[in-house]
Amino acid sequence: MTDLERTAIDHEVAQVPYKSAAVIEALKIVQQHRGWISDDSVGAIAAYLQMSPAEVDSVATFYNLIFRKPVGRHVILLCDSISCYVMKYGDLYTALQEKLNIKFGETTGDQCFTLLPNCCLGCCDHAPALMIDNDLYKDVTVAMLDCILKKYT
Repeated sequence: MTDLERTAIDHEVAQVPYKSAAVIEALKIVQQHRGWISDDSVGAIAAYLQMSPAEVDSVATFYNLIFRKPVGRHVILLCDSISCYVMKYGDLYTALQEKLNIKFGETTGDQCFTLLPNCCLGCCDHAPALMIDNDLYKDVTVAMLDCILKKYT
């Protein structure tokens, strides 16, 4: 881990009663700096927080926003909840596959986008929805995709 990562993790550790309680924040900090969580990062976080690598990995693999393999510069989370499904999420998925030439779990050749399913983005009343990085898009139509994607290229 870098000194910058350690400093940020130390700040989080100071907020909780014991080191291992900061594991989620530590994972988020390292991912923010590196883009994803490698096996080496899991080991380093485990050693720093006095946990086993298996404990850290179990947390990392539980949360769908912790990436255990490299992702593109921008991650597209397409909601596939029942609400989004009923509101034609399938049309969005088909259009994204065609526009980006990738399927769920894949990254574009230029490393710009990774497309991932998400079970709920919390806006069922505005389905279908997708999120790119920290930007949430509601009531998305296929016609809106070009304009949305252009913001990230």
